[in-house]
Amino acid sequence: MNTTTLQRLLRRLAAIALLGIATAAGAAQPATALPGDSIYQLPLPLTDSQGQTRDWRALRGKPRLVAMFYTSCQYICPLIVESGKAVERQLTPAQQKRLGVVLISMDPARDDPAALRKVIDQRKLDATRWTLASPRLDDVRAVAGVLGIRYRQLADGGFNHSSALILVDAEGRIVARTEKIGSQPDPEFVAAVRKALGG
Repeated sequence: MNTTTLQRLLRRLAAIALLGIATAAGAAQPATALPGDSIYQLPLPLTDSQGQTRDWRALRGKPRLVAMFYTSCQYICPLIVESGKAVERQLTPAQQKRLGVVLISMDPARDDPAALRKVIDQRKLDATRWTLASPRLDDVRAVAGVLGIRYRQLADGGFNHSSALILVDAEGRIVARTEKIGSQPDPEFVAAVRKALGG
């Protein structure tokens, strides 16, 4: 990620944090406050492949690979999944257990829990480490903005979109990003993942 893009993302996150502070005046504060540049500053309810809806702050606590996709995509999105699996293959079993992978749908109108489960089954994803989830329709643009993903819906219902794997630390701060998608992972990105996992 270049410096300008990172600065734009940090400014966006800071604005979200200020909005959260302003709207939560008088509300109980969490036990430990999030860093100002955490993606989790954005309130984001996600419905997963089991039909459970939780705010993505529940993902806090371990490093994660985060990406956006949609289940009916036939080309780029399967490669995004393969990219996550390729990064996992570069890790030891112990490191794999310390890393989560989160794929967030940009098509919540069609990506219900059954559609998300189908991808988990077809792609043989470990549901203990991989979370596939859909936001509310009104939240798609906000989460795409926080993650720096550009997308546009097409007349046929598909999407043109940028593709990236984003590494966040346990507190949701963006540590690294790669747009190298496919079965051969970006070595620099893999090194950043190993470092975030402590070795």
